[in-house]
Amino acid sequence: MKAKMNNNLLPIAKEGFSRIGFTILAFIIFAILDLNLLEFLSFLTLLFFVFVYRNPERMLPNLEQMSVVSPVDGILLSIEEVEGEEYAYKLEVNSSYLNVSLLRAPLSSAIENINFKHGARLSHASPLSREINERVELIFKDTHDNKVKVSHILKQSFDEIKLDVITKQNLVQGSRYGLMVNGITTIYLPQNFRVNVSVGQELNASQSLVGYFS
Repeated sequence: MKAKMNNNLLPIAKEGFSRIGFTILAFIIFAILDLNLLEFLSFLTLLFFVFVYRNPERMLPNLEQMSVVSPVDGILLSIEEVEGEEYAYKLEVNSSYLNVSLLRAPLSSAIENINFKHGARLSHASPLSREINERVELIFKDTHDNKVKVSHILKQSFDEIKLDVITKQNLVQGSRYGLMVNGITTIYLPQNFRVNVSVGQELNASQSLVGYFS
């Protein structure tokens, strides 16, 4: 099976088309009815949606074959060692409304498993958020049997997590596989991985090198 590169060359992610379309319609109606305040508010809402759903085209850096890149834009909050046979490191990335919301494949791989759970959208500060907030977990596996597990958890968000992939689908490193507006991403890496990032670093999806498999 050939690996798939999910490319949307439009400057706006398709996940935002409906909201942007309804907002444009509302703006036109308010303008016709001469409702100036509502017209202004709908215009501001339109700008907000265009910003949140922006879809910048990114060139993948020239990296080694065994590399892993960040699947999201955001700030690296922590790097922890974890006990377990399959994964040894856990990296947590915080994405806000200011970050590009598209999710991108961390390595060229097949999606071994997808586990999606609908839930609440509590603030990350709430201790219940990690238990009941909406989340999705994906496991990426390359041709060398290296695995990377990525977990996305929503914070306070107006939109749900959206995926554009299915189990067993092959993806090229850096290709788009979904969208998350305002959330926390946890990246689980195995023992044979060399981490190449530091806490506090700003990461860009598909462009920031996380590290290499040894």
